[in-house]
Amino acid sequence: MVEELVAAGVSVVSVGIVYAMAGARVVKQYERGVVLRLGRLRSDVRGPGFTMVVPFVDKLRKVNMQIVTMPVPAQDGITRDNVTVRVDAVIYFKVVDAADAVIQVEDYQFAVSQMAQTSLRSIIGKSDLDDLLSNREKLNQGLELMIDSPAMGWGVQIDRVEIKDVSLPETMKRSMARQAEADRERRARVINADAELQASKKLAEAAGVMSEQPAALQLRLLQTVVAVAAEKNSTLVLPFPVELLRFLERAQQPAAPAPEQARPSTAQPVRESVEQSVRESVEQSVQEQPSSLAPPLGSDSEGSKTRQD
Repeated sequence: MVEELVAAGVSVVSVGIVYAMAGARVVKQYERGVVLRLGRLRSDVRGPGFTMVVPFVDKLRKVNMQIVTMPVPAQDGITRDNVTVRVDAVIYFKVVDAADAVIQVEDYQFAVSQMAQTSLRSIIGKSDLDDLLSNREKLNQGLELMIDSPAMGWGVQIDRVEIKDVSLPETMKRSMARQAEADRERRARVINADAELQASKKLAEAAGVMSEQPAALQLRLLQTVVAVAAEKNSTLVLPFPVELLRFLERAQQPAAPAPEQARPSTAQPVRESVEQSVRESVEQSVQEQPSSLAPPLGSDSEGSKTRQD
């Protein structure tokens, strides 16, 4: 009799241990447990650690509370300025209410993914191409608001949304490249023209200073010779400025006359020297004429008289 009671007690204890082990659950630190008892939601959400449920009565669903990184598949769309693009993004979200994530939506991750794709296509249709390429921060904020509004009812909070890449057709890429190249060429021409203008002003100022002191032009010429000779060239082509000739010509001229006298022209000494050289050449040619050019002897009485004289 005692042995039967001991055996029955051991059996009951064993069944109790098995029953307790069947109802034992462990919830991890980053998870929360939602208990459904006979299909009804229990108000208390089980925290991390060891917890017990009623076997075959309660059902424990664990919900991950970590931030989930979900890529949004690339979406084809037409922008507001009628350009076909292909845009993909990434979304970061987390569960803030485990009970709503289990009760309000069947699969909150799938729901968030579909909502992100729909919102991304909507953003593409409302934006211009320039906004997609250069103003992504504003588009990310708008996309986050569009997804976060329905997700709050699912117990999900959208942390951030980022547009990763915008794919353009090859023809559009070539057009944009030509546009950028033309714009850079225009800026380069404007910069070159501005540099030429500034250089011309400086050269005009330098010419004004050199015109007051002609010796400065000769010094500048010597400096140029020194700079060119430093390159060890075998041939040196040196321009001879007209201003230097004028400087040398003024240096050879005598002192200027009084103010009341008229200045002789620079061409008068040259004319006088030419006339003098012509006159000397004519006299020399006359002296060197042969005697055969004289009148013949005995041609007439006047001729004979001349010879006698």
